[in-house]
Amino acid sequence: MPNQTEKVTFVTHPGDTDTALRSVLSDVLGLNAARAAALRADSGLFGALPELDSMAVAGLLTELEDRFAIVIDDDEVDGDMLGTYGELLAFVLGKRGEV
Repeated sequence: MPNQTEKVTFVTHPGDTDTALRSVLSDVLGLNAARAAALRADSGLFGALPELDSMAVAGLLTELEDRFAIVIDDDEVDGDMLGTYGELLAFVLGKRGEV
């Protein structure tokens, strides 16, 4: 059972994936709501957001697995997956079978 400071969001409806992914990025990287909401499909992530460094990637992947009930294999993690917001969203949608 999570403590009161943990945010746990299980995504059950396909249309909620975009909103939930923005929430994950906000929570893990400390982005404010406006900054997370402003992400477009072509917004850069790894290498473009200073908050998303190599240390933050591990936390982000773990949080994605937890919130979306997916498993991310090591060989699936590459620069393309984290290159832009659109690529990350497409990856999560694919893992959830929503595309």
